[in-house]
Formats: sequence, structure tokens, C-alpha cells
Amino acid sequence: MTPVLGPQIGVPVTPAASVRVPPEEGELRYQRCVACETANFVATDVCRGCSSRSLQWAASSGRGSVYSWTVVHRPAARELGSPYAVAIVDLDEGYRMLTNLVEVEPGEIHSGMRVRVDLRPAGEERVLPFFTPDRG
Repeated sequence: MTPVLGPQIGVPVTPAASVRVPPEEGELRYQRCVACETANFVATDVCRGCSSRSLQWAASSGRGSVYSWTVVHRPAARELGSPYAVAIVDLDEGYRMLTNLVEVEPGEIHSGMRVRVDLRPAGEERVLPFFTPDRG
């Protein structure tokens, strides 16, 4: 029996990869261009669609679908543990995000699978966005 996938452990967390708020107060955020409405993720100084500097922060619904994934059985470092699933998720707001899938069996993962964000603590006042199956 294959274990249900959990989050990677021992991953160094940089400020750009995390949100500095308690998980219960957190939300997934991205930038939206005022000029052309392109969703920009990760944060940027100029819009990737039109090069405008008119960017505003917006709250994401945290829902999307799996675009692609892989299950890692032999991690690059022992501290990471295994297995874990690395995925590219298409968020409903129009941007893609590299993340981990958690609380799912590897055989259940498929392209187009609906997922939702699951913010988890990663040190003092930081959270990381993982994704779980959206069963609701």
C-alpha cells in the first residue's frame, strides 16, 4: 500500500516562497495588472503581459487544477523524505504555481484533478501553500 503523500520537510524557506502570517489568517495572494488584467505570479515589478507597473494585490480563491506532476521516490537530500508529489497547478485566476500535493495517494493524481490550497506553518510566522484534492 502506498502512503498518502505529506508535505516535504527540511525545505529551506525564502521570503519570496512564503506568506508571513499565521496559517489561520493567511490567504494565497497574487498580483493582477490594472492595465491588461493579467495575473502575475510570482510577484514582479512589471506586468508579464504588457510591461505596465500598475499592479495590485488580489486574494486568490486557492482553487485550481493539476496541470502536471511527478512523484519523487528518491529525494535529492535525505532530509526531504519521500515519497512526495511536486505539481504545477493552474489556479482559477489564471496563473500557474509550482507546489506540493498533499493528503492524496500517488495513484489518485491525474491531469485536471481539482485541488485547493492548504496553508501550512513553516517556521515562525510563515506559511507555505500546499494543495490537497478538492473533494467538495
